[in-house]
Amino acid sequence: MAAESVFVFDSCALIAILEDEPGAGVVEELLQEPAHRCLLHAVNACEVYYDLSRRGNTADADTLEAIFAEYGLELIETLPPDLWRIAGKLKAEWRRVALADCFALALAIQEEGTLVTSDHRELDRLAEAGVCPILFIR
Repeated sequence: MAAESVFVFDSCALIAILEDEPGAGVVEELLQEPAHRCLLHAVNACEVYYDLSRRGNTADADTLEAIFAEYGLELIETLPPDLWRIAGKLKAEWRRVALADCFALALAIQEEGTLVTSDHRELDRLAEAGVCPILFIR
């Protein structure tokens, strides 16, 4: 049996699927594959909640945990020292990367997974540097 693939989603990847933006199909395919372990850190979930609330999409914002469960996303709500330290080091080294993205990157590094994002502006440099595998959905 093949080992499961781990995918860590940042907020923009989930917003793409919730708001039917370009790249939503890629995200759906990843989430529907039973051999995938799909993770989301609470910091990134907070960012999704904020974005939906800001846009006035309170229906989705208020039911996010149920939506995550429906998609089979594993919500990581802990903040162990090794994770926040990795995120802090990434933020110090790659200053222009958002702190929430640093948590998604740290989780991907820790879980030996692939970060799923649409954020070329902040993450192209990290992909080129090989910080961790990054899958751009568009």
